[in-house]
Amino acid sequence: MSTQRQQPEVIAAALGASTIAIVGLSSNPMRPSYGVAEYLINAGFEVIPVNPREQEVLGLHCYASLAEVPVAIDMVDVFRESSAVPDIAQLAVAIGAKFLWLQLGVISDEGVGIAEAGGMQCVVDLCTKIEHQRLL
Repeated sequence: MSTQRQQPEVIAAALGASTIAIVGLSSNPMRPSYGVAEYLINAGFEVIPVNPREQEVLGLHCYASLAEVPVAIDMVDVFRESSAVPDIAQLAVAIGAKFLWLQLGVISDEGVGIAEAGGMQCVVDLCTKIEHQRLL
């Protein structure tokens, strides 16, 4: 794994994003994705839910796929199983996102390789909420 993914400047740059698509965002308040999304919204980020099983999360329209999101996305924040990351990375590259962030426990060298080959910077196995709080 490239050390670039965990460098503080990459983390800080990713957290400088204004529009974050959260892939795998759940409407269940007990799920980590829900708490992280709620935190990011309250911190001033534009959060776009992406989950084919949801219609709306936190009062926001939920898209079935990254390809359906009608606005530019700066960061793709992934709350999915590691095996889903390569496909998500391909879509993230296709839509022109700048960062791929894989949440705690989400690790995919293949997905990161796809993202980096597509010009994206990556953060792996870290939580956006925790890292944002740490940088405050």
